[in-house]
Amino acid sequence: MATDQPFPPARRWAVLAVLSTSLLLCGIDLTVLHVSVPSMTRDLHPSAVELLWIVDVYSLTLASLLVTCGTLGDRIGRKRMVLSGFAVFGLASAGAAFSASTPQLIAARVGLGAGAAMIMASTVAVIRVVFTDDRERAVAIGVWTAAHSVGATVGPLVGGLVTERWGWGAVFLVNVPIVLVILAVGARVIPESKNPAPRRWDLASVALSVVGLAGVVYALKRAGEHLTVDVSVVVTAAVGAGLLVLFVRRQRRLAEPLLDVALFNDRRFSTSTVCVISCFGSYVALLFFLTQWLQQVGGYSPLGAGLALVPLAAANAVGAATAPWLSARWGNRWSLTGALAGCAAAFALLALIGDAGDYATLVGTMLVVGYGAGVVMTLGADSIMGAASPERSGEAAAIQETSFELGAGLGVAVLGTVLAAAYRTGLPGLPTLGPDDRSAVKQSFGGAEDVADRIGATAARQVMTAARHAYDHGFTAVAAVAAAGLALTALLAALVLRPRGTDG
Repeated sequence: MATDQPFPPARRWAVLAVLSTSLLLCGIDLTVLHVSVPSMTRDLHPSAVELLWIVDVYSLTLASLLVTCGTLGDRIGRKRMVLSGFAVFGLASAGAAFSASTPQLIAARVGLGAGAAMIMASTVAVIRVVFTDDRERAVAIGVWTAAHSVGATVGPLVGGLVTERWGWGAVFLVNVPIVLVILAVGARVIPESKNPAPRRWDLASVALSVVGLAGVVYALKRAGEHLTVDVSVVVTAAVGAGLLVLFVRRQRRLAEPLLDVALFNDRRFSTSTVCVISCFGSYVALLFFLTQWLQQVGGYSPLGAGLALVPLAAANAVGAATAPWLSARWGNRWSLTGALAGCAAAFALLALIGDAGDYATLVGTMLVVGYGAGVVMTLGADSIMGAASPERSGEAAAIQETSFELGAGLGVAVLGTVLAAAYRTGLPGLPTLGPDDRSAVKQSFGGAEDVADRIGATAARQVMTAARHAYDHGFTAVAAVAAAGLALTALLAALVLRPRGTDG
């Protein structure tokens, strides 16, 4: 469709409303399941590692396919890609809602991630086509970006409200009518556009990136499941890492790479990307594990856990809103460093508290983490875009989006492995249980609840007390590891993010 003449204002903002609603939906699905995990676990009985796959296979699939879907959308048409993504997202939502087993739910979550990648990959390009005025386009992209962040932060509250009233499957089923409305409206208002000279869609690069990332994450989860590093884990990790190395080498050789890794030669670009991955990963992992901790150790209901996290979401929004002021006052370098250091200190305090019942202290740490994460996510994304030249802004935007989703997936994967390992090492011997029951208790907190339901009252109390203590121990380990990672990232930002020509 020609773009010489600007679109009428009503249509421009209607397009933005559709695209922002789509990003809000994708953001909600990133975290909406967090508060529903205990009730879902009681129905499907996943192991600890299967539970991690259910939670973060969505974001890992999304991150793996974003750049690929963006390139494909340039070739076949962005409107077609976005609407096809909604169709996939709606079908996968229905499949997830009615899943009767763990493998079915994992497969449905993969479908949700693929659909979300198709949606997100082309929306920035559509905004650029529709909003030809620079000032309006900046506002539109700001609204579009905020929609995803808001969705991710309110996801647990939405999940708590829906789960308590209709059950865990409803957190997916509510997507279906929204998707149908967006499909109907989007088909009318979103203009079709293509890249007149699209990059070649390199299938080998797609395979290398997706399989390599999956191999590394699978090895990490297997190691956490068995608390051992056997030959299969080592081989899988080595193969995955090797494929990722081949992916990078291939991108450097191709005239039209799937991902221009040369952008990472700029220290400001690469460091800002690390800051976003580290901080957003820790933030999303905190949302996930805190909802479980509050319910399983603190005794909160799903709705109560969602409401308890409102200060975290509110602080995140305030941090994002005030980040430009901080940057103007202190510069991106010191604002990012301070926000990362504040998040690290809050996680360290969380590790020291170790008590889900002490909400008055807990809310203080959530406010600091939420505010700091809002600052880092905003200024980190700005630094990524600012480090790239204007003609490479599209590729920088794709990496920026990928860094958020990859951070979310890896944050839950890495810290979830820490939690699983610490939970198992924190459990006592439980000599009164048989071998099968002991194995079930060691698998996950949900396994401990299943065992407690079918044994005597006295033994059940002993099992649940031990499981709560072990889970509390695991959460403390997660907070400590996150604190250490964020502290190192803050140091990296302070040392590397020096502006060109000036200090600030």
